This record gives sequence, C-alpha cells and structure tokens, in this order.
Amino acid sequence: MATSALSVYLGREAARRIGREGWSADLFSLLLGASGGPKWCILAGLDRLLFGDFLQRSERPLSVLGSSIGSWRHACLAMPDPVAALGNLERAYLDQHYSSKPGAAEVSEVSRDILRQLLGETGARALANHPRINSHIVTARGRGPAGASATPLLAAGMGTAALGNAISRRLLSPLFQRVVFHSSAQPNPGLAMEDFATRYCRLREDNVDAALHASGAIPFVLTGERDIAGAPPGQYWDGGIIDYHFDLAHYRGEGLMLYPHFSARVVPGWFDKFLPWREAAIDNADKLVLLCPSAEFCADLPHGKIPDRSDFTRLPHAARVRYWEQCIERSNALAEEFGELLEGGDPLRGATVMG
Repeated sequence: MATSALSVYLGREAARRIGREGWSADLFSLLLGASGGPKWCILAGLDRLLFGDFLQRSERPLSVLGSSIGSWRHACLAMPDPVAALGNLERAYLDQHYSSKPGAAEVSEVSRDILRQLLGETGARALANHPRINSHIVTARGRGPAGASATPLLAAGMGTAALGNAISRRLLSPLFQRVVFHSSAQPNPGLAMEDFATRYCRLREDNVDAALHASGAIPFVLTGERDIAGAPPGQYWDGGIIDYHFDLAHYRGEGLMLYPHFSARVVPGWFDKFLPWREAAIDNADKLVLLCPSAEFCADLPHGKIPDRSDFTRLPHAARVRYWEQCIERSNALAEEFGELLEGGDPLRGATVMG
C-alpha cells in the first residue's frame, strides 16, 4: 500500500533483510539512476535526503550506475558536498534557456555549461578518484550509420535501430555498443552487463566531462562526443539508448539495489518506450528497493504530471521554470515520507513486497 506521496516496492530478499535489520545504508551495494531528462525534478527532495544523509551513514563501497540524467545526479553524490552539488545542478538545469529553434550545437553548449556548474573546478578530480563511490557512467558508442555525425546517415541508423529493436533488443548490437566509464580500478563484479559487447573504460579526470556529456547526448538534439580519451574511437551517444531504465536482471551482486525512480514502470532501452510488451517486470528483482512518486501524487502536480522534455516547447521559459520549481518543492514530500520510514518502528510500513 503506497503512502500519499511515496511508493516503496521491495523485492523478497530486500524485504527480508530490511525487515530484519531495518533501513541500514550498509545493506546497499548499488544505486541506480535512470535516463529521463527533466523527470529527475520530482526526485530532487529524495536525492537530497539520500545523498546528504542516508547514504552517508555507511563507510562501505557503493557502486552507482547511471545513464543520462541519472549519471549527472550520481556525480553530485561524489562531490565533497553532495547537497550543494545538487543545488548547483538544480539551479543550472532550471535556468537552461535556448533560442526559438536551437540546433544540436547550442543545446550541447548549454548542457556542458550545466555540467561545469555541477562539477566546478575540482569536481572531475573528485568524481574520478572518490574513495568510496564507484561511479559507472553509461554511454552508447555508435556503430556504422549510428556512429555518424551527419544527419542523413545518422537518421538512417536510428531508423534501422528502431525497426530492429521492435523485433529484438539484440538487433541494436550492430548499431550500438555499451561503453561504461568506471572510477575504481575494476567495475563492479556484480554487474553482469554481457550483452551489447560491453566495453569498460577507466573514468579519469581528463574524460569526466566528455563521459557525462555523452551519457545524456540524445542524437539530433545534442552533438554527442567523438573519440573520448581512454575509450575506443568513435561517436558516443546517450547511454539511455541501450539502458534507459536498465535491465534489472543484470545485477547479481550480494547487496541490495537502491533505485529512486520516476515511476514503478521500468523500460530497459529508449526504443522500448514505444513497445508496451518490453516493459520489465520489477517483481522478479529480489534485491530491488524502488522508491517512486505515487500515481495519486503525480496526478495532483501542476499540469497533472511530472516534468518532461515536452515542457520546453509547450511552455514559455518563465512558465516552465515556475512549473519545475513547484515540482521540486513538492518533491520534498517524498523525502519527508521516506525519512519517517527510516525512523519509524516498522521498516516495512506501507511498502509493497513483490514476488
């Protein structure tokens, strides 16, 4: 049963451990962060509680796996002051402003400026060398026509990818390779990301900016990144193309998986958004802890929904900023309810146990 703002979904193993040990940060070994652009605004309050308090209660190593805005959020966790970094991301993200018909170069320059404000002068070093937070930034390396920067050839590649994906996710492989940038000496051994010829590359101070920008670089909307230092040569695009919300079956680690998400709906790849049958069943993920806004909470938001990319064209700049600010303010309700759960006598109160 969901609370008024926050819905909590627990896999069977997660429910067993939390029921026995309570909400201990030591239980978690993986934090997931999905693609979704402005949808992250509805998680802003929850992120502040998780990054600034709950996840700081442990000294154990924590792996974080994110694509697109998920990787940007996770970068805040690796900063010396995660809450201040979230504030920098929030302000810069809200204030992004474009001409009436922006091209990919303009959007990319604004995106890079957001990252500059998030990271500051020392953030790249902090992210690449954090002693406890093992960052995993997911990108998609284009192959063949999907590796082109010229619009006609790229359009052909994306069209082919959409058609192939409708038959099988495996048919994305000829056009995209998953490349994961990780900050520790080795990637998390509990991530069994064996599909899409996954390549793991060391995250370094000199490639942090490019990896983060590429991870959120939607083809046609942004320019992407070419020939990232320390990685295979080629064109790098949004990691959400392959890992939009992630295939939860990839995780085979010992600890629990914490997933603050925009909804209880998990879609593996970006092209799968249009294929209802491709939605992942979260009830098979025994170690999953998914925190998301309830449907009733979302329906009561301004415009009856959480923010999304359509707001850039649907609303004037000032109206969009006000709307997103209202959603961020309302997101504090999720944090308040999770805080009550952390400190309450029944750690499973209101949670839905799956499986």
